[in-house]
Amino acid sequence: MTNEHFFKEILKIFNNNQGKIIGALIGLIIGILFLFLGFFKTLLLIITTIIGFALGSRRDLDKDFKKIINRIIPFQFK
Repeated sequence: MTNEHFFKEILKIFNNNQGKIIGALIGLIIGILFLFLGFFKTLLLIITTIIGFALGSRRDLDKDFKKIINRIIPFQFK
Protein backbone atom coordinates (compact mmCIF):
# COMPACT_ATOMS: atom_id res chain seq x y z
CA MET A 1 0.00 0.00 0.00
CA THR A 2 1.43 3.38 -0.97
CA ASN A 3 1.42 6.43 1.28
CA GLU A 4 -1.08 8.20 -0.97
CA HIS A 5 -3.50 5.29 -0.80
CA PHE A 6 -3.05 5.06 2.98
CA PHE A 7 -3.86 8.76 3.51
CA LYS A 8 -6.90 8.52 1.22
CA GLU A 9 -8.22 5.63 3.31
CA ILE A 10 -7.59 7.53 6.57
CA LEU A 11 -9.40 10.58 5.15
CA LYS A 12 -12.30 8.38 4.05
CA ILE A 13 -12.57 6.87 7.55
CA PHE A 14 -12.43 10.36 9.11
CA ASN A 15 -15.15 11.71 6.80
CA ASN A 16 -17.43 8.76 7.58
CA ASN A 17 -16.91 9.03 11.36
CA GLN A 18 -16.19 12.72 11.84
CA GLY A 19 -18.50 13.28 14.84
CA LYS A 20 -17.25 10.20 16.68
CA ILE A 21 -13.59 11.09 16.18
CA ILE A 22 -14.00 14.75 17.19
CA GLY A 23 -16.09 13.75 20.23
CA ALA A 24 -13.49 11.21 21.31
CA LEU A 25 -10.68 13.77 20.97
CA ILE A 26 -12.61 16.35 23.00
CA GLY A 27 -13.27 13.72 25.69
CA LEU A 28 -9.59 12.77 25.73
CA ILE A 29 -8.49 16.39 26.09
CA ILE A 30 -10.99 17.04 28.91
CA GLY A 31 -9.88 13.86 30.68
CA ILE A 32 -6.23 14.90 30.49
CA LEU A 33 -7.13 18.37 31.79
CA PHE A 34 -8.96 16.78 34.76
CA LEU A 35 -5.88 14.73 35.58
CA PHE A 36 -3.41 17.61 35.39
CA LEU A 37 -5.48 20.63 36.49
CA GLY A 38 -8.24 19.22 38.64
CA PHE A 39 -12.00 19.52 38.35
CA PHE A 40 -12.62 23.20 39.13
CA LYS A 41 -9.74 24.56 37.03
CA THR A 42 -10.87 22.43 34.11
CA LEU A 43 -14.46 23.58 34.59
CA LEU A 44 -13.31 27.23 34.60
CA LEU A 45 -11.27 26.62 31.45
CA ILE A 46 -14.27 25.05 29.69
CA ILE A 47 -16.58 27.92 30.72
CA THR A 48 -14.15 30.61 29.57
CA THR A 49 -13.60 28.75 26.30
CA ILE A 50 -17.35 28.62 25.67
CA ILE A 51 -17.68 32.35 26.43
CA GLY A 52 -14.79 33.10 24.08
CA PHE A 53 -16.33 30.93 21.38
CA ALA A 54 -19.69 32.67 21.76
CA LEU A 55 -18.12 36.12 21.51
CA GLY A 56 -15.99 35.06 18.55
CA SER A 57 -18.91 33.53 16.69
CA ARG A 58 -20.94 36.71 17.16
CA ARG A 59 -18.00 38.65 15.74
CA ASP A 60 -17.92 36.28 12.77
CA LEU A 61 -21.61 36.94 12.18
CA ASP A 62 -20.79 40.65 11.68
CA LYS A 63 -22.27 41.74 15.00
CA ASP A 64 -20.89 44.89 16.51
CA PHE A 65 -18.30 43.73 19.05
CA LYS A 66 -18.58 46.92 21.10
CA LYS A 67 -22.33 46.38 21.61
CA ILE A 68 -21.72 42.83 22.83
CA ILE A 69 -19.07 43.91 25.33
CA ASN A 70 -21.23 46.86 26.41
CA ARG A 71 -24.09 44.46 27.20
CA ILE A 72 -21.77 42.33 29.34
CA ILE A 73 -19.79 45.15 30.98
CA PRO A 74 -21.79 48.38 30.80
CA PHE A 75 -19.38 51.25 30.11
CA GLN A 76 -18.90 53.57 27.16
CA PHE A 77 -16.19 53.08 24.54
CA LYS A 78 -14.70 56.30 23.28
